[in-house]
Amino acid sequence: MITKSDVKKDLNSIYEIINDASIAYKGIIPADRWKEPYMPIEELTTQINEGVEFWNYEENNKILGVMGIQFKNDATLIRHAYVRTAARQKGIGGKLLAQLTDMAETPILIGTWRDASWAISFYKKHGFRQLSDDEKNKLLKIYWSIPERQVETSIVLASEDWKSDF
Repeated sequence: MITKSDVKKDLNSIYEIINDASIAYKGIIPADRWKEPYMPIEELTTQINEGVEFWNYEENNKILGVMGIQFKNDATLIRHAYVRTAARQKGIGGKLLAQLTDMAETPILIGTWRDASWAISFYKKHGFRQLSDDEKNKLLKIYWSIPERQVETSIVLASEDWKSDF
């Protein structure tokens, strides 16, 4: 079952899932971008306060996956898509992505690490296309608040209805 997260009740579960699932990045993303925990609770709270709305995939009253959506003017951002390590390869990410895609009223943008080949393949399988480095660099500075080093080591994917103005 997919439900909108009750952040007061679900914050610790969201935090646990993000930090459990992000272990996949260790040794893949640049070492200078890796930290433990991958997303501290303060950073997660800041993201929520900045408008990231989390949705949960639950089975038997246990949250197995989370995905965030953030509405930004002329674009919808998919943020922080994670599934518990023990629950991967069961279609949970695809179900969450379908739900959030249906909610979007504007074109969707997704940022992820350039070396996270599994994430890029997942989004491409679901109809997203990788944008050029020039467009990626501009979009990450417009829609995300991330360090320059993260811009250098990331990519952006877009829904089919994204029209580039760059």
